[in-house]
Order: sequence, then C-alpha cells, then structure tokens
Amino acid sequence: MNLMTKDLLINFLLILFPIFLLQMSYLVKYVYRLDALKGSFLSIFPILSLVLCMLFPVVIEEDFVWDLRWIPFLLGGLYGGYRLGIILIVITLIIRYLSGGENGFYISCITFPIVGFSLFFISKYYLKLSVSKKILIGISLIFMVHILTQFISTVVFELTIGISLWKQYFTIQVIGIVVVILLWEVILTNFQVLEKLVKAEKLQIVSHLAASISHEVRNPLTVTRGYIQMLSEDVSSHTKVRYANIALKELDRATDVINDYLTFAAISPENTERLRVSEEIQHVVNSIKPLANNNGTELKLSLFEDGAYYIMGERKKFQQSLFNILKNGIESMDHAGEIYIDLIHAASTVQIKIQDQGIGMTQEQIYRLGEPYFTTKNKGTGLGMMVSYSVIKSMDGTVHVSSVQGKGTCFSINLPIHKYEPNCV
Repeated sequence: MNLMTKDLLINFLLILFPIFLLQMSYLVKYVYRLDALKGSFLSIFPILSLVLCMLFPVVIEEDFVWDLRWIPFLLGGLYGGYRLGIILIVITLIIRYLSGGENGFYISCITFPIVGFSLFFISKYYLKLSVSKKILIGISLIFMVHILTQFISTVVFELTIGISLWKQYFTIQVIGIVVVILLWEVILTNFQVLEKLVKAEKLQIVSHLAASISHEVRNPLTVTRGYIQMLSEDVSSHTKVRYANIALKELDRATDVINDYLTFAAISPENTERLRVSEEIQHVVNSIKPLANNNGTELKLSLFEDGAYYIMGERKKFQQSLFNILKNGIESMDHAGEIYIDLIHAASTVQIKIQDQGIGMTQEQIYRLGEPYFTTKNKGTGLGMMVSYSVIKSMDGTVHVSSVQGKGTCFSINLPIHKYEPNCV
C-alpha cells in the first residue's frame, strides 16, 4: 500500500481549514466586539478538523483506516481540556465504528481512551509551557500513540503492518503536529494582541475624555470663580449685573460639556418613542435660532409635505444630535451666511441634509469626525459630534459627510422610516 501524496495533503488541509476559520472568528470578534465568542464556541474547530479527517481518509483497508485524526484529537485535548477531550473520544469512536473493520474499531476503543486519559493530566500544565516545550510534548505524544497502536495491533490482534508504512506515517504525523501547534500558537498570540488593543483603545478614550472634560470644565469654573470674587468689590450695580451674567454664561458652558459627556456615556436608547421627523427638526431650528441670529446666520428650512414620516428614538437625544451639527455649522462660518436644512424621502429612509457655508474640512478631518477629543474648532472637546454620531448609529441610522474647503460642509443623515401617514385631503 502506498500513501498518496495528494491524499495526505488533502487530509492535512482538512486540519488547516478549520484553523483558518478560527483565525477569522477571532478577527470578527475583534472588529464587531462580539463577546459571545467564548471557549465553547472555539471548541468547534478541533471537532470539525477531526470529523473532516475521518470522513475523508487517506487509505481504507480491511482493518485499518488511515488518516491524520490524531493531530486534531491531541491538540483538542491539550488546548481544550478534559471536557473537549471526552467529546472528541466519543465522536472518534462513533465515526470509526461506522467506517467498518472490527479489529480497527477495537484498537481505537483501546488507544483513544488511554491517550485521552493521559491528556487530561497534561492539559492542566500544557498552556503554561513555552512553544518549544509544547512542540516537544506534541511529538512525544505522537510517538507514544504509534508505539501503543503498533503494540496493540501486533500483540493483541496479531495484525502485521509494514515497518516502512509506519515510518512514513509517523514522519507525516510529526511534521503535521509541529506545523499545527505553531499555527495555533500564532493565532492565540494574535488574539491576545487584539484583546490588548481593545483594552488600550478603551483606556485611550477614557484618558482623552477625562483630559477633555477636566480642561473644558475647569476653564469656565475658574472664570466664574473670578467674577464671583469681583462681585464683593465696591463696584456699581450695573457692573455687578454684568459680572453675574458672565458667571452664569460660564456655568452654562460647563453644564453643556457635562451634559454632552453624560449623553455619550448613556448612548444606548432607553425610552424610545415614535418621533415625527419634521416636528423634531422644527423644534431644533427654533431652539438654535437665537444663536444663529447672533452670528448673522440665516436658517433656511425645507420640509416636504407629502405626509408625516415617523422614526424611532429618544426625543431629547435626537434633538441634541441635530442641535450639535447645526451649532457646528453656525460656528464654522466667520461671516454672515446661510444654512440649508432639507428633509427628503428616499425609499425606506428619510434623509436630513444640513448644508452650511463655512470653512469646510479636509478629507482627513471628515474621516476623524466622531472620534473622541477630535474637533476642528480652536476651543472644543469633540464631544458634541461624538454624541451626534453615536445617537444616530443607535437609531440604526448613518451619517455621510461631504465638504469643500472654503465653500462649506454637508451632513446627510439617513434614518429608517418607522411609519408613514399620508396627508388627508
């Protein structure tokens, strides 16, 4: 009997394929922050490798079925512990029984439980070892498996197997388990690095927010403290009123910063309700009109009248997100200008377009919008835009930004329609 190279390669690829799926699952877990991918999910991959190896063996004889099942079996028991080891033993014996050949099945009934029992003890210490020691243990186990199988086959069942075949098979198993251990270790290392990156990102966000909050709150509080102290001086009542108004404005500024932070910290929708889009936009425009008038900005509102479009969300947070975008547009214009607010119906969504005539942004600045601590203003925290992006995302909406430097910026907000009520004639 000759072991076909192509059959061996196919059998080995059946081991590698689930391992690459494992790497992909780790990347998906990192990108989408899926906490659901726990150890029980990862045990699928050695099981899948074992099943594929046994379903597509290299060679089938009367008493023996030759495949690379020992590689996923050993690694599953070493990395997964005794629970996964028991599952692998049961699966192996079931498939081996269905494959036929009584002697081969009886040999498997003896060898797999014996080796699996030894794996229960080794697995407790295996994960703490260095890679070189793990490889050494893997090779030792392959050697033990072959000695045990050879002994039981020849002594107990009086089966004769050519020594040249055993040498070939042993060599292939050793090379295979070394390659798979190295790949497995690389994948685990990559996953640990990705987990550290997630933690580092979270710590970086916290540090940026802390620095931003402390800086933006300390400044108005310092100014307020100074003007309150000046109120005790011998000044005219008109001056005291002016000092008090400035102190109140600074306190309001500090309150706005804290409110933005709290909105971002509790961004998940809690009390969602049905919102009529046109009414919410009108409310925000009315609220921000005084600021626009002070800056010489004219707000031009265009709402289609073919019916009432409703979305789902939290009223205050949605209004806050629109207010922040309009406020940024007003502050981006250093001269009198106009801001156009249009409401458009597009298929199953409504689109809110906010176009200003401000200084515009570069493509790099557009990409960074919504990041913590990023702002295009000389004074700002970046929290406002971060809140707007997070609120819209929590409502299953999207934000698209286009901008031309010196001409202005356009925000296009798309939100799914919850209900439509046509105008009654």
